[in-house]
Amino acid sequence: MSAEDRSDAIVEREPDYRFTLANERTFLAYVRTALGLDAAGLAATQFLHSAHLRFAIALVLVLLGVFVAVFGYRRWEATELAMRRGLPLPPLRLPLGIAVGMVVVSIAALALVISTR
Repeated sequence: MSAEDRSDAIVEREPDYRFTLANERTFLAYVRTALGLDAAGLAATQFLHSAHLRFAIALVLVLLGVFVAVFGYRRWEATELAMRRGLPLPPLRLPLGIAVGMVVVSIAALALVISTR
């Protein structure tokens, strides 16, 4: 029995180009976010005075940038595959990771503001 004869065979088809382009724009937004987080991490190393908090804030921002870039790509890839196979889009978990990372950075920045007062 060939793969074409099986009813559970995965059939991929070219999705509407508008959806593919929208998926690419979303990926590029994740790339811009990652670049912004990296730039903020580098700025933290240059402009913050407290050595420990400067390192902590910079580290979390740069790691968050890496996280966003990697998982943004994985999201793009999974979405593209789902569209080609006519499956539901995968669940979106990336915003939770970004939010948690930004809460950590915000708490460290708050500690820095309070300590310099």
